[in-house]
Amino acid sequence: MKKDLFEYIWTDKKRTLFGLPLSFTRYFITETKFITRKGFLNVEEDEFELYKVTDKKLSLPLGQRMFGCATITLHVRNDTDTPVKEIKSIKNARDVLSILDKQIDMNRDKYNIRGRDMYGHDNHGEFDQHFDGEFDT
Repeated sequence: MKKDLFEYIWTDKKRTLFGLPLSFTRYFITETKFITRKGFLNVEEDEFELYKVTDKKLSLPLGQRMFGCATITLHVRNDTDTPVKEIKSIKNARDVLSILDKQIDMNRDKYNIRGRDMYGHDNHGEFDQHFDGEFDT
């Protein structure tokens, strides 16, 4: 069995007590995907395409800041199981945000997609609820 089929740009573990990586949650960034792997005996993986990220947020709670950690929250378009992803308690979060920005832009350029292209009509032909303006008639 092959260990990994991807070349990772970045990887880290969720930090726990005192900022130590004593967790069975690992995060990976490849050229096109973000992958979360959780578990020890029963392992679950969740992944999404980077071009689908619509918003990013950096949270720096006091408890994490004391140990050089932070949490990144990503909003992902068209991900039905978990549309909001949290990259919890990681080191060098600002560097990770920079990597994410670069990879998201590269993937959007590759597929010729911009953020505005992900809003509008949903899969059922109804207008997306994210629209706050009014129509001109």
